[in-house]
Amino acid sequence: MSDAFATYERVRHRLPLVQRDAGCQRFPNLDAIADEIDVFLLDAFGVLNIGETSIPGVPERVARLQKLGKRVMVVSNAAGYPHAELMNKYARLGYDFATEDIVTSRKTILDAVQSEPPRKWGLMATEHLGRSDLELLDITYLGEDLRSYDAAEAFLLLGSAFWTEARQALLVSSLERNPRPVYVGNPDIVAPREEGFSTEPGSFAHRLADSTGVEPKFFGKPFSNIFDLAFSRLGTFDPARTVMVGDSLHTDILGGQAAGVKTALITGYGFFAGNDVEAPIATSGIQPDYILQRP
Repeated sequence: MSDAFATYERVRHRLPLVQRDAGCQRFPNLDAIADEIDVFLLDAFGVLNIGETSIPGVPERVARLQKLGKRVMVVSNAAGYPHAELMNKYARLGYDFATEDIVTSRKTILDAVQSEPPRKWGLMATEHLGRSDLELLDITYLGEDLRSYDAAEAFLLLGSAFWTEARQALLVSSLERNPRPVYVGNPDIVAPREEGFSTEPGSFAHRLADSTGVEPKFFGKPFSNIFDLAFSRLGTFDPARTVMVGDSLHTDILGGQAAGVKTALITGYGFFAGNDVEAPIATSGIQPDYILQRP
């Protein structure tokens, strides 16, 4: 955790500015703030689930909020998963979300690239998950062949489960010789799993920017594009009664603040599980409205 936090701090110049001070009020869980909130924007990893396991009690709590008439949406940097697969995953974990209430950085980035002129894309993604949602793009999965990197007109970084240091070196080498656009569908540096953290596309993107000088275009939290998409599905809403709930200061809380809504940091699961949050809040200056032990 401390290494990941330090990495986020080192790349602050690429993230939105801290927007405001906040109260850091402590409560046990989401039920405690339900009277103050109409719209809950929930991160996935660290809030709904850890890896492939739902967090105990959270499916039931989300169902209670929905029964109370609250709008509950998932706002996640899950760029590697096709939308249909995410729908099946959340159902398997015990959640009942409408398809329009799952807003991901995958949808955000694909909306952006499909509105641009056609390109040959070099793709960082998990090939066995298939090409669902990507059918309209001219993509080549990046592997060990340098020619596929050099043939790409731009790069799309969606999922890093099978990305290696050798592939990273090929990408860096190709960009050094011929700088081209890099689009990043998951700005996360790490994600909480059942056994520690996984390294996410954001980590590789920041490293290649440092190495090559090519500044990536990020899609997803903490950047405004994913919130714009979520808000477009809400219609009329009150930002003062809307909360972004997540386990990361630099993605969920910073992103929610920049988007103008309230924020709630989960401390018992995900990024800060088992760790103190006071020092990271003081160091980063990113202050959530609420600090919750669990979702």
